[in-house]
Amino acid sequence: MLKIAAPLLPFLLPLAAHAQLLEKGMPPISAQTQRSGGPLSPERAALRLKSADLAIEVVPARQQLSGIATLGLHTLAAVPRLVIDLDTNLPASAVELDGRKLPRSAWRHADGVLTVTPDRTVAAGENPVLRITYAGTPHVAVRAPWDDGMVWSQAAGGAPWAATTAQGYGCDLFWPCLDFPQGEPAVVTLHITVPKGLKAPSNGVLLGIDTLRDGRTTWHWRAKAINPYNVAINIGPYAELSGTYRSRFGNNIQLYYWHLPGKDAQAKRLFAEFAPTLDFFEALIGPFPFGAEKLGVVETPHMGMEHQTINAYGNNYAQAPEGFDWLFQHELSHEWFGNQMTAADWDDFWLHEGFGQYMQPLYGRWREGEARYAAMMAQQRLRIFNKAPLVSGTSRTSEEVYEDSKGGPGGDIYFKGAWVLHTLRNLVGDKAFFDATRRLVYGRPDPRPGNFEPRFATTPEFEKLAAEAAGRDLGWFFNIYLHEAALPELVQTREGDRLQLRWKTPNDRPFPMPVEVQVDDRVVTVAMAGNQGSLTVPAQAHVVIDPMARILRRSEAVERYQAAQAKK
Repeated sequence: MLKIAAPLLPFLLPLAAHAQLLEKGMPPISAQTQRSGGPLSPERAALRLKSADLAIEVVPARQQLSGIATLGLHTLAAVPRLVIDLDTNLPASAVELDGRKLPRSAWRHADGVLTVTPDRTVAAGENPVLRITYAGTPHVAVRAPWDDGMVWSQAAGGAPWAATTAQGYGCDLFWPCLDFPQGEPAVVTLHITVPKGLKAPSNGVLLGIDTLRDGRTTWHWRAKAINPYNVAINIGPYAELSGTYRSRFGNNIQLYYWHLPGKDAQAKRLFAEFAPTLDFFEALIGPFPFGAEKLGVVETPHMGMEHQTINAYGNNYAQAPEGFDWLFQHELSHEWFGNQMTAADWDDFWLHEGFGQYMQPLYGRWREGEARYAAMMAQQRLRIFNKAPLVSGTSRTSEEVYEDSKGGPGGDIYFKGAWVLHTLRNLVGDKAFFDATRRLVYGRPDPRPGNFEPRFATTPEFEKLAAEAAGRDLGWFFNIYLHEAALPELVQTREGDRLQLRWKTPNDRPFPMPVEVQVDDRVVTVAMAGNQGSLTVPAQAHVVIDPMARILRRSEAVERYQAAQAKK
């Protein structure tokens, strides 16, 4: 294996000789560090990250890390300052700009922001290079991955086992970065140094492993076009499973699973799911986006996260009636919905999680048919709460979307998002639905390995793609389901042999959603032009509205159930 020298590591800041183990949630972080994305100042919006070279040493015994980050920036507009996100629990000790060490007066690190003030304005189109030395005690997550930080744990036998999560609070918890979606670096090279006997699986391709004189090892990785929050540190006494998947597109994809020893049989069963799950996604959506790197999974001391090419898995091999590991499948879905196609703003978060959540019922359908699909969709329906619209139309931070306590749609980005897609697919048909989805993910209708790149996408783009694929206006559909909180309600009245249907919508918006009606053993579709429709039925006929549950609509039964559950 290729050996990569790590000249930076000896120069990392010395850490405290002794450090008290921290409680969860400590040390506290600033409001800026907790903020990821949202509206940007002009000088922040003007920066892009061409490359990041990160040399990081993890010291589990002290719950500390130190690093040197070399950032290759690009300016879209002239800026008087270079503004970088970095948690002040990891204080910078030295900063270089284009190979020249800056005096302490030229930079400031406070409140989660490292501000570098060069002796001249940096012009548009320049490519300044910052080298930042930092070290400290990273914030410890309270309940990862629902909040973020370092997760410190131990494997059986007492060996250190640790991992990072950063989707909500952002990459600046661990490394100097541009903490907004379009701060995605074009390439990241990682040099992760860990204690003797531990491994450090991470993003992308393994370039080499160096063993230092005292037994520590440095793991060198390189990944392309990676979301900032997806840059992952994982350490533990891992065993490794590996294999090669022959894609239906003709390329070979390397498969890896790093797991803790002791549950080898369970690990092998999970690893056996990799190939069929991958084939499902490639058949339904398109090529695995990172086939030139790997499909990697690592067992973590938290539930899971879509860390690009090294998905975190912490479901403890739980058994489920659908016959597959939903967590593994969900996180893998994000390689398409989140990593290949990335929301341009967190306001479009539902494009990650709605599609990601919908892939589990679709996989159930792929494996076992419509009955499994319907059962899984019915369970998801119980978790839709409609407190806020899925999309606000304004730039928002990750937490402003993910937390309903902060006015966001919260969990609806998963379950309501999935049901919106279910309803759309039933409205326009599989061909139009998957054509629009494929174009959203790859930016083209004919993806093949090598003919696409990771891309940013928005909700308006998906709305446009869906309408084009369906060959009709769908503005009314998205206006209700994405831009209003409340669901449409189907009001029905029956007098004699006449069944009257009417859509009651928020703000009386148009909603000509056709409705299937089962009359005894016959199913007919009622057009709903002007939000209304009617059907002649025999007076004694048994009538079922929307018998296949194809439409997301208000359900008083679900609301009563949710209210009862909330009281428990």
